[in-house]
Amino acid sequence: MTTQPSDPTTVHRSDEMPGQEFEAPGSPEQMAPEPDHGEESYRGNGRLSGRRALITGGDSGIGRAVAIAFAREGADVAFTHLPEEGGDAETTASIIRDAGRTAAVLEGDLRDELFAEGIAQKVVDELGGLDIIVLNAARQGDRESLHDVTGDVLRETFETNLFSQVATLRAALPHLRAGSSVILTASIQAFDPSPGLIDYAMTKASQVAFVRAMAQQWGPEGIRINAVAPGPIWTPLIPSTGWGEEKVESFGQDTPLGRPGQPVELAGAYVYLASEESTYTSGTVLGVTGGRHL
Repeated sequence: MTTQPSDPTTVHRSDEMPGQEFEAPGSPEQMAPEPDHGEESYRGNGRLSGRRALITGGDSGIGRAVAIAFAREGADVAFTHLPEEGGDAETTASIIRDAGRTAAVLEGDLRDELFAEGIAQKVVDELGGLDIIVLNAARQGDRESLHDVTGDVLRETFETNLFSQVATLRAALPHLRAGSSVILTASIQAFDPSPGLIDYAMTKASQVAFVRAMAQQWGPEGIRINAVAPGPIWTPLIPSTGWGEEKVESFGQDTPLGRPGQPVELAGAYVYLASEESTYTSGTVLGVTGGRHL
């Protein structure tokens, strides 16, 4: 049976994107329309059969979409979430289990270095090993001027988006082996930063440098590291950024495709970078941006 390809300007487009705001971290259930993580649409093909994956920030947004895709591709999945995100985490875990895979749910704040360092061992204990790491958890907030980028703001953003990733990988290295894949969620902000997201953009640019450096260091060991750089993606991060309802209402309309992306539209990029299809891909940043340039 022949099927027609989807028009990327209209697929996933919502007739209404009402202005909305809520406090971080937020939940998909608070959003209108609710994001599409691939709950109904993602179909796996066994591309990650038998793998053991860790995803930070896997309760909602991009992390949930990746967790669903990995499970339906045959991987067991562990993921972290904040204590206040327990309801969303259980939803993600249920979808993983419905796919016939093991779900390991790790509650904690990645700004706590002991928690960040300890999660790799917990994954090994619960899943029997660790083959794929997706460092995805992040925070962002709107800053009207540099005066708003205080020491406390910088510490919170860098501890969540950068320091925790280094701590997690540092502790995970003894568990990785040739064939392991590490994937960071970077951002178009690393290449085209918005002034109001300066501290977030700084961490994302640092992630790109980290990926490129570690690809050289770990290449001889057979460990690959890459990043996915999303453009405007409809996740709870957006209404909780503090932009105001009008900016949220127009979110993503400045892309060549004229709309924001849905989390499910990034899932394939992560599956590719985790799979045998990308054995010669390391140190790269894969943009999923709706047509905006990195």
